[in-house]
Amino acid sequence: MSQELVVASGNRDKAAEVAKLLADTSWRIRTLADYLPVDEPVEDGETFEENALLKARYYVAAVGAPCVADDSGLEVDVLNGAPGVFSARYAGEGCSYADNNAKLLRELASYRGKESRQARFRCCAAYVDPEGTELVAEGTVEGHIAAEPRGANGFGYDPVFIPKGFDATFGELPPETKHAISHRGRAFRQLRELLTGLE
Repeated sequence: MSQELVVASGNRDKAAEVAKLLADTSWRIRTLADYLPVDEPVEDGETFEENALLKARYYVAAVGAPCVADDSGLEVDVLNGAPGVFSARYAGEGCSYADNNAKLLRELASYRGKESRQARFRCCAAYVDPEGTELVAEGTVEGHIAAEPRGANGFGYDPVFIPKGFDATFGELPPETKHAISHRGRAFRQLRELLTGLE
């Protein structure tokens, strides 16, 4: 019998994306929406890995089933790696995706050209189960920041991030193309390989 695997994210967009990335495994994929409401943990880690493990451990204790969680964000070279672990709340607590993108573009307004707007998406994916097994995988994708938001696909910084080798933003690319090259796609494909021994 297949075992439950909970995608532990309070972000519905992210949870849906991760569920798709894990859909053809033998695990029965669940999300936090399948459980009673659980308060979100305080993400006070200094790295993506620390936050991913923090979330996975927290939700395993809350729901009593194996969980996968990730922490991801955008790193812009000329901003010394910002927004980094603060990507989701770059423009302040309770901000929208559009608020974050607007702040980022303001910060980069004086930087012209691809070379001065180099950036990458980084994702750390973590698996934790009630027995204490912990697995971690990481994925990155290089690119640069567009001059303005383009495209309605994806979420977060997708409309302003142009992956290396493309002229379109993640917001303009079809989801299948994005998943094939994205930081989250790479991290969860690696994590899936690690999970095959546990199925």
